[in-house]
Amino acid sequence: MAVEKYPNNRMLGHREIVDGKAGAYTWKTYKEVFDIANKIGNSIRSCGLAKGSRCGIYGANCPEWIITMEACNAHGIYCVPLYDTLGAGAVEFILCHAEVEIAFAEEKKIDLLVKTLPKSNEFLKTIISFGKVTQEQKGEVQKYGLSIYSWDEFLSLAADQEFDLPVKEKADICTIMYTSGTTGDPKGVLISNASIICLIAGVDRLLNYVNEELAESDVYMSYLPLAHIFDRVVEELFIFHGASIGFWQGDVKLLVEDIGVLKPTIMCAVPRVLDRIFSGLQAKISSGGFLKSTVFNLAYRFKQFRMMSGAKHNEAASICDKVVFSKVKEGLGGNVRVILSGAAPLATHVEEYLRVVTCAHVVQGYGLTETCAGSFVSLPNQMSMIGTVGPPVPNIDVRLESVPEMGYDALASKPRGEICIRGETLFSGYYKREDLTKEVLIDGWFHTGDIGEWQPDGSMKIIDRKKNIFKLSQGEYVAVENLENVYGLVSAIDSIWIYGNSFESFLVAVVNPNKEVLESWAAANGISGDFESLCNNPRTKEYILGELSRIGKEKRLKGFEFVKDVHLEPVPFDMDRDLITPTYKKKRPQLLKYYQVLLI
Repeated sequence: MAVEKYPNNRMLGHREIVDGKAGAYTWKTYKEVFDIANKIGNSIRSCGLAKGSRCGIYGANCPEWIITMEACNAHGIYCVPLYDTLGAGAVEFILCHAEVEIAFAEEKKIDLLVKTLPKSNEFLKTIISFGKVTQEQKGEVQKYGLSIYSWDEFLSLAADQEFDLPVKEKADICTIMYTSGTTGDPKGVLISNASIICLIAGVDRLLNYVNEELAESDVYMSYLPLAHIFDRVVEELFIFHGASIGFWQGDVKLLVEDIGVLKPTIMCAVPRVLDRIFSGLQAKISSGGFLKSTVFNLAYRFKQFRMMSGAKHNEAASICDKVVFSKVKEGLGGNVRVILSGAAPLATHVEEYLRVVTCAHVVQGYGLTETCAGSFVSLPNQMSMIGTVGPPVPNIDVRLESVPEMGYDALASKPRGEICIRGETLFSGYYKREDLTKEVLIDGWFHTGDIGEWQPDGSMKIIDRKKNIFKLSQGEYVAVENLENVYGLVSAIDSIWIYGNSFESFLVAVVNPNKEVLESWAAANGISGDFESLCNNPRTKEYILGELSRIGKEKRLKGFEFVKDVHLEPVPFDMDRDLITPTYKKKRPQLLKYYQVLLI
């Protein structure tokens, strides 16, 4: 539809590298992208794939990613994003579990894809590089009976063959997106055409309602992983409007430079990116001298007061915007009008600060892969919604369900409970895991596992997690029980409680050391003292952290799963302090309450 309406609009842009330096953005129009996607689709079909086959895509966001995705959409082929942040072996697991027959990958990921052989080649028959392919790679792949092509080679593979597009239904599966499992293997979330279209329609309706509708002149910076549903549906929304999508270079250090060149109008971010922007601004203001920092702080307080009193951000303090805050806006390219934060909660003080100084709407969203991303979005110019994820989008039903064992009552004067969602945006189930689907999808309601609290203005505040899995600030899930089992293998440890939350990017732990092992280590290293003093010794802490790191590397944990700081507790977790159950299960809320002072 977008190609018919906007054939000559700029669709996908990237920066050309000339003599090692990135130049201006070069663009492909909607018609040009359509023609390439058509060729890729025919080449995929010429490899024997048909409607319902699986195609893997592995790599950082780039025009080829979207082109391949659109080719899959056109032919009813399931798009299966591959990514390694789910843990060692995740790519191999997804290839085999989803029965992927053809896989596209960026040039530097080809070797990682080849490493999944021979296990993955029960189904995998063809590999395509987004760039070039070396002779060594060709030789290695051919040993296993696979074909491998560069992007340019694959474009012409079908030659003049034209394949008819199959009839596609709303209920047909569009993509299988894999998300973290609580105890190991990732879960394949089946998302239908209807879910994505319904989500786009709902978000579009919401943007129109708050007078921030998208236009074909809008520009989006694509850097959050397309392997996650959040970025994918935002980019499809832009395509729906004939707007432009520019891709970053794939290096976080160059992101600010890319933003300056692209000048996006809409930006999506995870809290960790916005935290960096906040910290960078704070540092700049502090180093600017007394006069500059005084002027900035006065302007901030005045505009904040006006916005809290009900003034819209662009009317609250126009002089302050021109004289003081315009420099912040320029740092984001100069054209940003909406910043959407998602994937994890944004700290209240950061959200409020950015709403004042960026000269843009800063809003928070909430959703899961299973709900096709955005289920709640806070509204622009509503300062009362800071710290919440806003009201539900217009095309879903939401209710709270009481969780008595955690003390949450959905019918109390302050309604609290597990957030349950119903509507067309919901997933169609977990692939090959009917058991897990039945656990969370009950009578048409999806149980998110997140505890929410309705606010008087109709917005939702996320206050807790029902299960022992949480997100860090960079949006990565941590299955804490699984990690505690891994770290529990260290002989110097009797018990470990790991803690993290969505406002921090790393994990900390309270450890009960093993008395005999610790005293033996101390004697061997010339350290004296009783057990309690050993636990307070900085060298002991260093030793325990080293042991945790050793087992983490041995078990191939991801970087964000490593414990960065510990407190050594000589007294074992016990029932007297209500820290464990009679069956020795950890009481996490009570542990947090008891050790809260150490975590600040």
